[in-house]
Amino acid sequence: MTRPLDVLVCGALGKMGRQVVRAVFEAPDLQLAAAVDTAANGEDGLEAAGLPQRGLQIDTDLAAAISRSAPAVAVDFTAPEAVMGNVRTCLTRGVAVVGGTTGLSQENLEEISSLCQQYGTPCLFASNFALGAVLMMRFAEQAARYFDHAEIIELHHDEKKDAPSGTAFTTAERMLRSRGRPFSPPKAGDPEVKLAGVRGGELGDVRIHSVRVPGVVANQEVIFGSTGQTLTLRHDTTGRECFMPGVLLALRRVRSLEGFVSGLDALLV
Repeated sequence: MTRPLDVLVCGALGKMGRQVVRAVFEAPDLQLAAAVDTAANGEDGLEAAGLPQRGLQIDTDLAAAISRSAPAVAVDFTAPEAVMGNVRTCLTRGVAVVGGTTGLSQENLEEISSLCQQYGTPCLFASNFALGAVLMMRFAEQAARYFDHAEIIELHHDEKKDAPSGTAFTTAERMLRSRGRPFSPPKAGDPEVKLAGVRGGELGDVRIHSVRVPGVVANQEVIFGSTGQTLTLRHDTTGRECFMPGVLLALRRVRSLEGFVSGLDALLV
């Protein structure tokens, strides 16, 4: 019988972290080796995740947790200001990383790629682990070749720190790469703007509108337009449990990858 894969969860007290703790604990082929959160104050990781069991105290020191538990893979759902330190700590110790924290700069991504090469340890970061969202990005990539106008509206909970979302930014980038040229701006130019910033941001003439309100988890709509028609692609997230199949897939497969991989597409056949 194959030994379960030892997994460490960073950000175990966060909304996503609690879901990951639960998903890893319940997966028969994975072993929850450790849980880390800098805000921990003696909490039990299993209890915090809503499980009836106890017995996994949350650590505040990632390096110490790695030394003690020797995980094969760490999963990080923390914050942009914390994730790079966590990635460095893991990769330099030979621990593969699955990351879902968004808001990283291009310099951050280049450093992660360099660390992967230097220490021979793989890492996968994805802006979205919901399989439906990954398919939405693929379909948007295809549609971008045939429509000259496109806008993205993304809606997230009001505690999300970055805007636009990593999913919206990645979607726009993939659309532009597939198209091979910018989208067309409106023929008559933008309408008069009476509220500063109401039109959102822009990437290659793809306008991105970010909405942050309570009651929302994560939704995104991509609207394509041409003469006499529109095409709308929409993905709605009603609960964070939808991300777990993608997270578990990444945990199981990341060690078979080489270097730094961006996006879950690499694991979908």
